[in-house]
Amino acid sequence: MDYTNIEERMNKTISVLEENFSEVRAGRANPAILNKVSVEYYGTPTPINQVAGISVPEARLIVIQPWDMSILKDIERAILASDIGITPNNDGKVIRLAFPELNEERRKELVKEIKKMAEEAKVAIRSVRRDGIDEFKKKQKDAEITEDELKMAENEIQKITDKKINEIDTILEKKEKEIMTV
Repeated sequence: MDYTNIEERMNKTISVLEENFSEVRAGRANPAILNKVSVEYYGTPTPINQVAGISVPEARLIVIQPWDMSILKDIERAILASDIGITPNNDGKVIRLAFPELNEERRKELVKEIKKMAEEAKVAIRSVRRDGIDEFKKKQKDAEITEDELKMAENEIQKITDKKINEIDTILEKKEKEIMTV
């Protein structure tokens, strides 16, 4: 019996969670928070990393250096319009994003946020499990597999689910530690 489709869907859920976690601002400069910021470049919304060099020279600083200086103001506007919560500092050549130190209250809010994201990912994993089991129940009903094979499939899907839930817990723990110890 083949469980690759189920496992692939669960892995996709986990990779989406990791991507969402990378965009959570943990007080440390992380260029991933700019992933969703686009700049109008010749009438086309373009991701910042395709029109500028992005570097992290210090732990709390991102420097954005556009390859075309004429879009410096547009990049600044795009960052201000986004919801990353950092005011860009434009010196005419580069844009600097200085990350403030996180206070305890904000850290706790972020932890709540990431726990909610992790719980949503677990719900998605369980949904994939349910779909997979339903698929095998239908096969059993159509006499494609026996009742014993259905039980084996349910057990195997549950094992995969448990493994993926543990993976989410590990990722959550790591991110929580990162937020609380910056």
